[in-house]
Amino acid sequence: MYTLTYESVATNKIKGPEMEELLEKARANNQRDDITGCLIYYKGRFVQLLEGNKEKIEVLYQKIQLDPRHKNVTIFSNDETSKRTFPNWGMAYYPIDEDNTNKYEYEQFKRNLILMADLIEPTNVTSKHFWKKIKSMVAEPPL
Repeated sequence: MYTLTYESVATNKIKGPEMEELLEKARANNQRDDITGCLIYYKGRFVQLLEGNKEKIEVLYQKIQLDPRHKNVTIFSNDETSKRTFPNWGMAYYPIDEDNTNKYEYEQFKRNLILMADLIEPTNVTSKHFWKKIKSMVAEPPL
């Protein structure tokens, strides 16, 4: 089994309905292709971990690179693994509506991400890098 994680920057602010449509399609395709993972969208940035068959992940990543909704798509870790980090997650997503969220909700969202990073046991180097990136992303000021 293969896993990779990448980061990118949204070309425009992504609204809830657009993200829900993207996720609905991604979840259906990922279920068909036996791909699991986690997508975090926070203050205009994406970080995603994908895991499954190497050829299918590589084809998916090529499509992701061409998606006009983001730019600067960069893999920061990939490797082989014997165990999934997100075995039951067709595509987990943690939303936050930037237009309707106050600073306290942002802080709670950040705390929840950090808590997840601390509680989920990474199964490989790539998942360790994924959670490390999430922690550093929520600690940074917005773009």
